[in-house]
Amino acid sequence: MTSTTKFESYFHVLRDVIRAMHSITDLQEVLDIVVTKTTGVLDARGALLRILNKETNQFEVRAACGFGERYLTKGPVSTETLLSILSEPGKVYIIRDIRNAPRVEYPQETWNEGVRMMVDMPLAIREPMGLIRIYFTQQREFSDDELDFIKTVAMHCACVIERVQLIENQQTRFNHLATQMEKRSSLGRMAAGIAHEINNPLTGILLYSSNLSKKVPKGGRLEEGLSIIIKETQRCKTIIQGLLDFAREQKPEMTPVDINDIMESALGIVENEFHLRHVRIKKALSEDMVSTFLDENQIEQVFINLLLNALQAVDDRGLVTVQSAVDGKARRVHVEIADNGCGIVAENLKRIFEPFFSTKGDGTGLGLAVSYGIVRNHKGNIQVFSEPGQGTLFVVEFPILPTKSLESHQS
Repeated sequence: MTSTTKFESYFHVLRDVIRAMHSITDLQEVLDIVVTKTTGVLDARGALLRILNKETNQFEVRAACGFGERYLTKGPVSTETLLSILSEPGKVYIIRDIRNAPRVEYPQETWNEGVRMMVDMPLAIREPMGLIRIYFTQQREFSDDELDFIKTVAMHCACVIERVQLIENQQTRFNHLATQMEKRSSLGRMAAGIAHEINNPLTGILLYSSNLSKKVPKGGRLEEGLSIIIKETQRCKTIIQGLLDFAREQKPEMTPVDINDIMESALGIVENEFHLRHVRIKKALSEDMVSTFLDENQIEQVFINLLLNALQAVDDRGLVTVQSAVDGKARRVHVEIADNGCGIVAENLKRIFEPFFSTKGDGTGLGLAVSYGIVRNHKGNIQVFSEPGQGTLFVVEFPILPTKSLESHQS
């Protein structure tokens, strides 16, 4: 076979391998093509491909060509056995002394298969992930084209393994997340049902205590106690009603609203959480706030999420500051939610709105991503500023509704 013919063979095999890598989503099919094509073009006895199983920390056979069943069932190889050859990715290792080479895990079985020489090619990108081993029945020399071919196949094979593993990891994480979301959704529906059931006896307590307060002597301790019962019962009903309103699914409906009212409603829902943690809320809402088109329920969801994030970031007896303002020149309204908590490191700050990204062990990584989408759908903007140990500031802004549009909508 001439050098030109060999080069064409390498090219065609490499083209088939690369085409398979980019068109086939099943990793096993790609690995089978790699070992089969490589064995054929190099006139080898066979080839074997191992991939590192991170759970067992062993290199397991994932694809093979040209070997008997007895040899292939020898099982996985420990990480320590192969790490010495994986220490230099991109280097081709030629093993000529089969029986005495420390890299050969089953020398006698390999010799019995008629193998007299091996070529090892590590699979690695950022870290070792596997190995291609090619077996030959006689000693031979390799041209630069052959070595380049082996290196190129290994490089593309490593890329596709990394890609498929990434997809599999994301799929596993998504499945886990979907399960958790379903559990939380069920818990949310159950909580809404419980809240509805609690609301009924609260109504009875409020009714009877109000009637009793009208019949007891004025100014006495009994009237004072009933007043406290009425006040706290009304507060419980407000919390329960807010929970029911928040849990109720509604189609998005843009109406002219005062953003301060939405913030007050959100604060009412989370007030008890802040109280239990002894975290103070400092409000500075603009007295000159103007109306704008918003979906009240969705924006309330955004504010609740940001407030709870702030609560989780601060220690007990921390401080969360809520402010609103009107920018007449830019015709936008602003809401700022700041905390004096732990802050966010720079590398995490860049990814804070990415789906599935979370620095909390029990977080879904969807809260801020969903909030970001809601704000952007309202033609608004949300920004975050933070430094480790200095706290975090979220700024949410929306365009101000033009006066003519407001009057037209109201009419």
